[in-house]
Parts: sequence; C-alpha cells; structure tokens
Amino acid sequence: MTGTEKKKKNNRKIIRLDNRFDLNIGTILFGMILIYLIIIFVVYLTREKVTPYEVVSGSLSGNYRYSALALKSEQVVQAQESGVVTYYAREGSNVGSGELICSVGGQADESGKKASVQTSLSDEELTSVKSMLSTYSANSGPNDFSSVYNLKADLESVILQSSIDENAGQYVSGSYQSQSAGFVVYSVDGYEHTEESQLDADMFGKRAYKRENLRLHKSVSAGDDIYKLVTSETWYLYFPVDDQLRIQLDGTERIRVRFLKDNSVFTAPFTIISGKDGYYGKITLTNSLVRFAEDRFLDIELILSKAEGLKIPVSAIVSRDFYRIPAEYVTVSQSSEKEVYLQTQTFRSDGSAQNRNFTANVYAKDTDSNTYLVDASVLKDGDYIIMPGTEKKYEISDDVKETVQGVYNINKGYAVFREVNIVDQNEEFCIVNPENTYGLSAHDRIALDASKVKEDEIIA
Repeated sequence: MTGTEKKKKNNRKIIRLDNRFDLNIGTILFGMILIYLIIIFVVYLTREKVTPYEVVSGSLSGNYRYSALALKSEQVVQAQESGVVTYYAREGSNVGSGELICSVGGQADESGKKASVQTSLSDEELTSVKSMLSTYSANSGPNDFSSVYNLKADLESVILQSSIDENAGQYVSGSYQSQSAGFVVYSVDGYEHTEESQLDADMFGKRAYKRENLRLHKSVSAGDDIYKLVTSETWYLYFPVDDQLRIQLDGTERIRVRFLKDNSVFTAPFTIISGKDGYYGKITLTNSLVRFAEDRFLDIELILSKAEGLKIPVSAIVSRDFYRIPAEYVTVSQSSEKEVYLQTQTFRSDGSAQNRNFTANVYAKDTDSNTYLVDASVLKDGDYIIMPGTEKKYEISDDVKETVQGVYNINKGYAVFREVNIVDQNEEFCIVNPENTYGLSAHDRIALDASKVKEDEIIA
C-alpha cells in the first residue's frame, strides 16, 4: 500500500464533532431556576426590611414627663457704679441678711486682671471643692461648655470667700450685701417677675429661651444686673395639660412628682389652673429649693397609677376597615375560632346572582352585640351574607363598616392584622389590653413599623 493510499485511509477514521451548544430541557430548567434565585436575591437586598418587635408585659415608664416652668420670688440687684466685679458667694448658696455677695470697683493689675489674693483653704472648704469637682465629673458631658465656666466661677467664689474677713479691705472698694436672706443666683432670663396669670404656650418653648450668665462679665456698668436673690422657699412648677390628662387629674389635690435632674421624689399640693390659651398643672413646693435655685426649667415625671398590659411601640399601630357581621351569619371553624366560613351572594351587572363560599379571618368578636369583625377587603358594598340553612340575608354597607386599630403579627412569617385595645399611651409606647382572644399575647412578634407592611405579606 502506497503512502498516498495510507493517508486517505487514516483520513476516513477522523470524526468531526459539532461545536453547537445542545439546549435540552434540563439546561433550560436550570437556567430558569438560576434567574429566579438571582431575582429573589436582588429583591431581598433592595426591599425595605421589616424590623420585628417582641411584645412584652409591663406598664409605661415616664408616660407623664414634662418640662416644667419654675416661678419663684426673685429679686434682681443692679450695680450702683462701674468697675471690675468680684463674686464671693457661691451660686445656689443660702445667705443670710447682710452677708457679702460681691463687690464692684475692685483694683486691677496692669494687664487688666483683678489683683490676686493669697489665701489658704480650710478642711471644710477643701471638702466643698472636692464635692464640686466630683459633681461636675459625674453630671457634665464633653459638650457642656457652660458648666465649665460655672465650675470655674464656683471655685473662685470658694477661694475669695475664704479671704474676705482678713483681706477684703485690700481690694474691695464697693461691696454688696444681701438685703434679706435667700438663695444666690448669678443669671437672669426675663422670667423674674412673671405672674401666673401671664402663662401661655410660648413660655414653654425652650429653644427660644435665653439665660444670661452674669459671672461671665468681668466688669459692669452702673445699672447692670449683678446677681439675683430668691427670697422665699415657696416656689411653683407649671406645665401644660391636655384634655385627657385634665380629666384624669380632675379632683387631685396632691401629686407625686420625680425630678429627673437627680431622681428625687416629692409629694406636693396640686391644682389645675386656666391660662391664656389652655390649662396648666400647678405644683406648689415648700422645700428643696437649694437644689434647684438656678433652674428655670425642670424635667419632671408625674408618678400616677399606670395601667398594665402588653407594651407595644406606637409606630406598630395601624388603622384598618372592617365589616361587622352578626354571629348567626357565620360558621366558626372547628380548627380555629379566629376563622369563619361565609356564604355570600353578589349580583352581576345583568342582574343574575352569584353565590360563593369562602373562609375569612376574624379580627375581633364583640360579645355585647354578638358580632364578628371581618376584613373589608374580602367583601364590598352591596354584597349579602346568607345565614346558614336559611334564606335570610345580611347586607354589607357603610353602615356596618368600622375602623379598628391593630398591629401586624408576624409569628408565622407573614403579616396578619390583630386588633388591639389601647388603655394608656405616651409619645413612644402604648399599653394594650391582653384579654383579647383575637389580639396579642406576650412574646408575640409584630412589625415595629406598620407603614412598611401589608396584610399577608411574607416577612423575610
């Protein structure tokens, strides 16, 4: 066999393969599943997440908190001359009549600073300084700049007070003694002469409130305010009350109040007064002014008898429409009393009737009227509910529609509306009645923000 013949024989053994991709049913199904998984993954990443909240039993804490306005008997003292001002009495201290408060017109050195005083502190004064530093460290934050200046001024007052008897004459040219006993305050805010009859809502706007710290002024002119004296230990707290709280506190003569500044609790006389634009609570106090002499606004909490139940966030509450259906027109499911069977009749445009049977969720039952609440979305105006075993009909209309408050229960992985009966509420939380078969139970999981959820929506 020649070489040419062998080559032809070998060529006949070569099999050429088709490089085209063979699309079979398995490949198509795998591709569809892959695309579906990608879509689900993208939707999961981009959809708005539903945050769950676990229902707990309890009561509202701080549901009656207010920023109360404090009015006191205050006497503002002005400088009689111009000059450098030096303060000796510590702010908030209780001074007796004739006690040295400050001086105006003291000597200054060449740099314009007040002349220095050589002094030493007693053990009692050192203890006072340590107490001030400890209080500052515990109560002041990194951005509380005003407290730094107050601390500095208080320390200066302690040092100067320790040298008054021996060295005051060397640097004081004009001194100011208290005309009566009282608490010393080194700030003014324009509320010093406010009367109860002048109260209005604008006074409680803390953003517009301005207080002038007099100790920041190193020198004063004649007629400038230099200090203030609170001359009576009887003082008053005022806060606005709405109609709900006014009705609740009607007839209350004494009330317990907690000061959030130091968590101290007092029981004091209470009354409700009428102001220019509404009603205000008035608390009369006859002690503890030494702790609050400098404060114009105080954050307080009224300690009232608080309802207990299931505690849920206000953001979880949503309102929905339901139809009220008499119990004799439904058949309760044997597997769950929260489900009922309905037989409805509707009329087509040509006048012919159409009957259907379906299962509906029950969101509440009113034992007084013996009726069930069924979601309005499964029925419409003009439908009829047929009483089982009879030809009696119950018409669905706006007259039997009712708006109900509730939450979305997500225990089963999808959103189910559950009615709640609110018995107490504040800005953040509310207390609902736990004795509701169609409502919530402790440790149920609900959607924290009801606005992000729809009925029957699957919760990832």
